[in-house]
Amino acid sequence: MTDALTRIERIVRSTPWLMDTLVAAREVDPPDWLIGSGAVRTAVWDRLHGYDGPPQLADVDLAFFDPEDLSRERERELERQLQAALPVQTWDAKNQARVHLWYAHKFGHEVPPLTSSADGVATWPETATAVGLRLTRDNRLVVEAPFGLDDLLGMVHRRNPRRVSVEEYRRRLASKRIAERWPRVTVVDSG
Repeated sequence: MTDALTRIERIVRSTPWLMDTLVAAREVDPPDWLIGSGAVRTAVWDRLHGYDGPPQLADVDLAFFDPEDLSRERERELERQLQAALPVQTWDAKNQARVHLWYAHKFGHEVPPLTSSADGVATWPETATAVGLRLTRDNRLVVEAPFGLDDLLGMVHRRNPRRVSVEEYRRRLASKRIAERWPRVTVVDSG
């Protein structure tokens, strides 16, 4: 995994918009934060496809873990702080300590509480998006990759079976236009 970590770090550090988001998150510094999901996948797959332009991102997902304040207002306040730190970016901050409170309403089944942001990353919909990054005060890059980095670096789009149904996986695959945006990606349909 050391070679994979070196490759990821090289890509991240040479992607200005992603570094800007990491620096902004570090400035705001919510508890146990990680930037991940589509932002990391887009940075890596765009680079591996040779795309140079600005990323096609709806937002940057920031996971954090704050069991002391499970309110939606805590997430909104954090999004306002992140927006102030980096106004050119749209942010989506989710407290991983409160996911179990809304998950059943959105996806139709109960889930147990998560224990950390890294635990949350391990539930993200695809193995290639189940990667979280944090930039420490001393500029060290922390990489949380519970399924490793092979699918991300190998451009493999595969369902994470921990929580995501086949139907939801297929819906996401279509709505995010994965095969259109990154034609060299291998899609593994686990249905």
